[in-house]
Amino acid sequence: MYGKLETRTFLAMLVGVSLAFVLLMKPFFGPIFWAVAIALIFHPVREGLARRVGNRPNLIALLTLLICLIIVIIPVLALVTSLVAEGLSVYQKIQEGELRPGEYIDRVNQSFPAIEAFFAQFGMDFAEVRDRVVSAFVGGSQFMAKQALGFGQNTFQFFLGLALMVYLAFFLLRDGSKLVDMLIRALPLGDERERLLFAKFAEVTRATVKGNLLIAIIQGALGGFIFWILGIQGALLWGVVMAIVSLIPAVGAALVWLPAAIYLAATGEIVSAVILTAFGVIVIGLSDNLLRPILVGRDTKLPDYIVLLSTLGGIVMFGINGFVMGPLVAALFMAFWGIFVREFGEVPGVPVNNMHVTTTETQQSEKPRPD
Repeated sequence: MYGKLETRTFLAMLVGVSLAFVLLMKPFFGPIFWAVAIALIFHPVREGLARRVGNRPNLIALLTLLICLIIVIIPVLALVTSLVAEGLSVYQKIQEGELRPGEYIDRVNQSFPAIEAFFAQFGMDFAEVRDRVVSAFVGGSQFMAKQALGFGQNTFQFFLGLALMVYLAFFLLRDGSKLVDMLIRALPLGDERERLLFAKFAEVTRATVKGNLLIAIIQGALGGFIFWILGIQGALLWGVVMAIVSLIPAVGAALVWLPAAIYLAATGEIVSAVILTAFGVIVIGLSDNLLRPILVGRDTKLPDYIVLLSTLGGIVMFGINGFVMGPLVAALFMAFWGIFVREFGEVPGVPVNNMHVTTTETQQSEKPRPD
């Protein structure tokens, strides 16, 4: 009896200390999460270097991290800095009266009177919609301006988070395999299940980060290119904005190029409007429709509609990190239920394969993964 009491007390304290540690790490959730993502994505690079350099873990981790800095972190920082600077420039032009969003909407309304009638069918006042759009546009530019000022005021905090991310990524690249083995020994879920779940975590993280970021870069570059070709002001800004909104499946970059095409048509630039629309639908749109299922949906073994809903839900719950966290939670949900169905009996009318955890996948997961 006394031994049971000791065990329960120890387990209760273990849970309490673990929760306290999680709360302690909460302010650093972003750097920790992206350090894990870097270690997972660049693990193949690390393994390739290990075969060439030999058993020198510190040097291998350092070289892998340098490659990551050169091809990912530094370009992303440059793009974010450009976005904030362009946003501040737009806000200043609005304040000085060089840009008047309300007039642009009025031109569209004058050229396409049917728009006002369309809104009226749904009981919506076009003038009210116009004011809301203008407020949203001005609010967005104000947000960019605040981010520019905040970046200058919180430079130390920003670089502290960046340094922490790089620091953690180094140790995860060096000791990731040992940490995974330690967690497998510590967690009371059964080694087979734990290896399956760790494999699913690594698979989904790689697929969503690489897939979504690659799609965002491609769509942003294509959108900025066509805006530059057509002489649309702020091509760099709109290209970066298209890269960001392209993280939203099914809608993506059309949130930017479609209103631009409508405005070009309203101002009489029919040829430019047609070119932008055709380019947006055929080139930008197809790049999303073709690449997203291949790079994200296929690797995560999730249906397209689950990828869409989980991405949107993740962005709402976790912010920008949600484009990875959402599909990750959905994939782990499917994996847990797949394990349950396989081990505790099939759900009537639902084949085990629909749960995305097959016997072959489970057998593969029994092999230690260094991720």
